[in-house]
Amino acid sequence: MMLKATLPLVTDPVLIFFIVLVIILLAPLLLNKLKIPHIIGMIVAGIVVGPYGIGLLERDASFEIFGQVGILYLMFLAGIEIDMYHLKKNLSKGLCFGMYTFMVPMIVGTLTSVYLLHFDWLTSILLASMYASHTLIAYPIVSRFGLTKSPAVIITIAGTIVTVLGALIVLAGVVGIYNEGSFNVADLLKLLLMLVVYCLVIVYVFPRLTRWFFKKYSDNVTQFIYVLAMVFLASYSAKMIGLESVLGAFYAGLVLNRYIPNMSSLMNRIEFVGNAIFIPYFLIGVGMLINVNVIVSNWNTVYVAVVMSVVATLVKWLAAWLMQKSYRMTSTDRNMMFGLSNAQAAATLAAVMIGFNIGIFDESVLNGTIVMILVTCAVSSIVTERAAAKMKLDMLRDDNSSQMSSENRTCHTLISVANPITASSLVDLAILMRNERYGNKLYALHVRNDNSAGSRAIGRNSLDVAEQTAASVDTKLTPIERYDLNVVTGLVNTIEERDISQVIIGMHRKTTVIDSFFGSKVEQLLKSTNKMIVITRCFIPVSTITRIVVSVPDKAQFETGFKAWVMTIANLARQIGCRVIFCCHPEVQPYIRGVLRHERYDIRSEYRDVEEWDDFVLLANRILDDDLFIVISARRTSVSFNSSMDELPGFLQKYFSRNNLIVLYPEQFGDEVPLTSFVDPLSSDISGAPGGLWLTMASYYRRLVQLRKRFTHRKRVKKIDL
Repeated sequence: MMLKATLPLVTDPVLIFFIVLVIILLAPLLLNKLKIPHIIGMIVAGIVVGPYGIGLLERDASFEIFGQVGILYLMFLAGIEIDMYHLKKNLSKGLCFGMYTFMVPMIVGTLTSVYLLHFDWLTSILLASMYASHTLIAYPIVSRFGLTKSPAVIITIAGTIVTVLGALIVLAGVVGIYNEGSFNVADLLKLLLMLVVYCLVIVYVFPRLTRWFFKKYSDNVTQFIYVLAMVFLASYSAKMIGLESVLGAFYAGLVLNRYIPNMSSLMNRIEFVGNAIFIPYFLIGVGMLINVNVIVSNWNTVYVAVVMSVVATLVKWLAAWLMQKSYRMTSTDRNMMFGLSNAQAAATLAAVMIGFNIGIFDESVLNGTIVMILVTCAVSSIVTERAAAKMKLDMLRDDNSSQMSSENRTCHTLISVANPITASSLVDLAILMRNERYGNKLYALHVRNDNSAGSRAIGRNSLDVAEQTAASVDTKLTPIERYDLNVVTGLVNTIEERDISQVIIGMHRKTTVIDSFFGSKVEQLLKSTNKMIVITRCFIPVSTITRIVVSVPDKAQFETGFKAWVMTIANLARQIGCRVIFCCHPEVQPYIRGVLRHERYDIRSEYRDVEEWDDFVLLANRILDDDLFIVISARRTSVSFNSSMDELPGFLQKYFSRNNLIVLYPEQFGDEVPLTSFVDPLSSDISGAPGGLWLTMASYYRRLVQLRKRFTHRKRVKKIDL
């Protein structure tokens, strides 16, 4: 017998929204003290305030809409947070788990329904398809622990798509047999053909449209609305061709994944809105569907509910266990896969309602499904929470041991902001390059040499923009406004005061004929400090870059800052999700691979043999507008410096003036070699290269050598073909 409402029904929209917000606010706070996942709290709160509880709220149109948006948002987040490189690496495992988590429930579920519940074969097959499908309700727990790129999580998500698609096909086949008396193969082939066409259209249109839109409109709010529009367009299109809308949302996340880095303000907004409003609304709506009183309505319902709940939990554990044994995974990975794949909600509700409406299921199955949803959601949340905590602890333990075995150093970044226009892009680049494992701190510096009101306003505005950009991705940035002799003096003094290890500055804009490519400030800065200097110029947003091409000089592995710049580029590539092509001497390649392997950077890296430093000129016609070209240079008298680097500015100005470019000077010489300061005009670098007549003669000699090389370079074009 159902509980009657003890409180008056709330119908005012403002009050309804207030009650929901109070639930979203208090449920995590109260249940965290009891060590219970807050997802269970949302569902339990929905049961209590819903029509089968105290009757305070009714599951009206707002819960229908927000609930549907919530499940789509949940699947979209699962797709957009996947590391595509790891997905490709674990795709075969994901397909295998998808077959396990589909076939095991189908076989065991069908047999138990026939012999324990005494249903006919058609009803049993449809009920088994409900066991096979699952909803990633516990995914927010994984996201909160920062484990979205874990192989076990990626395998489970890939398996989810396989099993949901399989359950959808079974549902269509069973309904067709029930209505028409036979299985229509033509309808199945039509559905599969529509699926292929749908995937091809989305994967071709969405990336090109997104790249164009992000280049043209950089406002975060506009980009956020665009992303949501694309998600719901893909979801509705999937529904129109007979698929589940959740498949469209997940596929849209995979396609848009490439253009939304994890450490970006856009990603921060997407996660915030979903986790704060839409996903909790969905969970509360699921709770409002659950009628706990059906358990005591009659013994047949109790029996059906117990069998369904036990079977649904057992088959998912068996699938995870088979996956663990097949690939020799750990018990923590097994528990993670089981926890994520055990929850039944959206797809299960859709299937049981369709079966109930056409007469395949009776009320006992409908009520048993409601109980099964409650049990599996609770088990899923608890198991996932415990597995995620253990997995995170193991990862932290491995990171600590790795840091103890390697050099224990801090990596503080200084960003030179000269004006508000370029401040945001420089901070974005610094955030994407930062290495959090070494306690990276960000500083933004604006140096002025006068106290005029205009200079003060520009400095304050530049630092405000830098702070806001960092705050949009929940990153702390320390602004520094400095009065000094000039920009270089301010940078050098700040480097020493703040223990800076790398400096990021914008590339100099050549204004006069006699002006150099880098400008006098950069040249003076390189002479005044041995820290890593990153000089950047990007014409497009960093998130729209398709490839990173790195030109590495010979003997670069012997520099003191070799490991640091490799890790910096690896961080950038991992955040953007693009591949890196290292063009370097064959002797350098093993050292780059060693750093990537030792620091566990699973990025798409490729290598091209380049035996001469000036061979990168041949790359001019192969660097595309959407590529980022990074040139690893060197200071004079350093190990990797060669005479051809004197012509580097001219080459860059002539052949790469329209390309996105970063010129990176690694940390060199260590900390023991004194460097010449431009501040002292009497100082001299006794280890520097000779000048005057010797430089002129060397220049003519290099030109003769280069003329001879022109004929041999053409033969090496295929070696560095990108």
